[in-house]
Amino acid sequence: MSLNHCLALAAAVFVTGMAGFVVRRNAIVMLMCIELMLAAVNIVFAAFSRHHGDAGGHVFVLMNFAVAAAEAAIGLAILVEIYRRRRTVDVDELKSLME
Repeated sequence: MSLNHCLALAAAVFVTGMAGFVVRRNAIVMLMCIELMLAAVNIVFAAFSRHHGDAGGHVFVLMNFAVAAAEAAIGLAILVEIYRRRRTVDVDELKSLME
């Protein structure tokens, strides 16, 4: 698989995640779309690492996995607590939390 193919795949995955984040109003779906965008970044790191023959990109991918796992765990814990208190995870209905 060439570098261009990997970058095209990463771009498609990133755009899909970005579109889902912008279009959907459910906080859980938005969190999943953020994870999709992070996966696209991992594809780019791995592709450039393979292209240049350097293992540095793979190290960043592993670090990004750890960050994504922590982000998902904390985000889901916050969303579970919000759902327990408000009975919704719709972002438009939760704007009152910002005030």
